[in-house]
Amino acid sequence: MELENKTVLILGLGISGVSTVKALNKLGADIIISDLKKKEELGEFLEDISPYPVKLFLGTNDIPLNNVDLIVKSPGIPFDIPIIEKAKKLDIEVINDLELAYRIIPKNKFIAITGTNGKTTTTTLTGEIFKKAGYSCHITGNIGVGILWEAVNSKEEDIFIVEASSFQLESTEKFKPKVSTILNITPDHINWHKSYKNYIDCKKKIFKSQDDTDFTVLNYDDEILRKSKDSINSNIIWFSVNNKLDDGVYIDGEDIVIKDGEEAIKVLPWKEVKMPGKHNLENVLSSIAISWSMGIDIEVIEDVLKNFEGLEHRIEYVTSIKGIKFYNDSKGTNPVSSIEAIKALEDSIILIAGGKDKESDFDEFVEVFKGRLKYLILLGETSKKIKETAIKHGFNNIYIVGSIKEAVNKSFQLGNSGDKILLSPACASWDMYKSFEERGKDFKKAVYSLKED
Repeated sequence: MELENKTVLILGLGISGVSTVKALNKLGADIIISDLKKKEELGEFLEDISPYPVKLFLGTNDIPLNNVDLIVKSPGIPFDIPIIEKAKKLDIEVINDLELAYRIIPKNKFIAITGTNGKTTTTTLTGEIFKKAGYSCHITGNIGVGILWEAVNSKEEDIFIVEASSFQLESTEKFKPKVSTILNITPDHINWHKSYKNYIDCKKKIFKSQDDTDFTVLNYDDEILRKSKDSINSNIIWFSVNNKLDDGVYIDGEDIVIKDGEEAIKVLPWKEVKMPGKHNLENVLSSIAISWSMGIDIEVIEDVLKNFEGLEHRIEYVTSIKGIKFYNDSKGTNPVSSIEAIKALEDSIILIAGGKDKESDFDEFVEVFKGRLKYLILLGETSKKIKETAIKHGFNNIYIVGSIKEAVNKSFQLGNSGDKILLSPACASWDMYKSFEERGKDFKKAVYSLKED
């Protein structure tokens, strides 16, 4: 895509915005930046782009578009804001950094991974396998590293392993990964996407442009994905924790197996996977399917799987105090993710939950408490909503607190040796924290402070 001397408007200056500025400058574009935040709110990002010639409009999106050739928006900016409506009337294309990266380097091999839960773990694990296999690869996308700067500095042989959110996929049109992956689809971000159908449709855009030279890795256990097979033009590779497959990656007794026609290839015993929980087995199976589709040796895959311990904030073991174990699952930002965390720890759990209300339904979340939870500690916007749902389902051991520190202290007071205190909020963090990472770190700080008291 030729961008030299073109005027490009960047909507939103965050991590992806900074990466986009650097890339567009290298490509010779004239850059305009608009962000509703004011100068004092964007300090570190403005410092990052200070060496580059840009025109800034801060605190407003009401800017002239007469000379703008292309708009690159931050994934978190919705399409129904006035400036984008204005751009549509002027026939100015609006895309995001993922779409632009593909247009700049369409011959590079993109492996794109999406799903409601498990994206970051699967993306990271897949990246470790590819690195071990000797590939030069970039682990990027929604995982916290802007893709465009890496794209414009990449080599032809490089592979991009991309964590793709529904927000990113919504504004893709031509994006065509060599391997697309959908791990699962359950209700999430409904307040942003306006409906569950819109959310599902955004996820499915990951395979929209693929053809029979490409691969799509799908979770056979997910009914929505099974029903999608007729709309897919690429080669489907299924994976399943619950079902033996005629072709694909699945559990057979004690072993993880790849079935390719008549041949069944043993990868390793599933108990040798270090990450706890069925949901992490799904992540593992999907990574195997991706790696297998790209021809990586089984021995390489096995070696990485035996040593990969998972990521921070994802059922992360923190420490033990007086026989009570603490786990940080701050990445549990929706009910389904937190259900899997509760199931992974099995029983004797004191759960800390609650946060930003994303209009989620908590009935299934609460139903999993029976026989597993001893106490529920709630905080944040959703505390009353979850409490009411829990009481409706007959769970009454509930406390509402005002902070993570208070939640940790209360949990510790209630706990006995052998209990597990789990932070898995089932909600976003934005009512009290900038990110789930910040929330998780605050939880760990509060846990470690117990040792000092």
